Amino acid sequence: MLRVMTWNIRTGGRDRGGRDRSDLLIRVVTDRRPDVLALQELRGFDAGDVLARFADRVGMRPHLARSCLGQPVAVLLRPPLRALAATRVRRPFHHAAQRVTVATDAGPLTVLSVHLDPYLGTRRRVEAGWAAAALRRAPGDLALMAGDLNTLDPVTDHTDRVARLPPAYRRRHLRRDGRTVETRAVARLLATGLVDLYAAAGDPDAGLTAPTRHGGGAEFSGMRLDYLLGTPALAGRVRDCRVVRGGETEYASDHYPVVVDLDLDPA
Repeated sequence: MLRVMTWNIRTGGRDRGGRDRSDLLIRVVTDRRPDVLALQELRGFDAGDVLARFADRVGMRPHLARSCLGQPVAVLLRPPLRALAATRVRRPFHHAAQRVTVATDAGPLTVLSVHLDPYLGTRRRVEAGWAAAALRRAPGDLALMAGDLNTLDPVTDHTDRVARLPPAYRRRHLRRDGRTVETRAVARLLATGLVDLYAAAGDPDAGLTAPTRHGGGAEFSGMRLDYLLGTPALAGRVRDCRVVRGGETEYASDHYPVVVDLDLDPA
């Protein structure tokens, strides 16, 4: 069994006031023990040995994508998983996207850690297209997009949820008419044939990932912004997919991690 976890750790695990949440983050990751870890909002992780020290403490090997405007993202691998290829997606994402291909017993698995634009729905839709194109170039038929897409899905009625947001944040989730909920980024990804693994696993709750109880997040109103989207071949190998809540996840970030267990093993 191979476990993949995606998590927006909020501003590199350090708050503006100086509170360092790195120990909390490491304990949550260590407790869940993912084989592949997709991280977003890695502010400061591209300086010095910050990422290397974090990776060492969780027993994983890191692959970082720097950002031209926002914050880096990364994919970390737990041995014996090994990277067949690792590269930053060379498109001007507001944040970044990192693509890593690993060897499994069923063939290569490509994982894309991505963090879409937080402000503009039109921009998110464009970035979603770039991310989908990056996955289409993956070898084989096992591919997974993991990350904070900063947007809502096109399946659920989000009207009340968006209406509860303060006006400054509400605009992020509405189209230009000021009424229609912005869901085009996820819709575009689903239209390429990617499968929402959380929905495919049949979990009965709404899969809300932000905010946590004590991690901040005034810009959220109980929203599902973090996703695991896989190819149909990968969706057929899902054994469980869940949002990790409770305990130290309530304090470690303003987002909850999302975990999927796949019927795969390292090659």
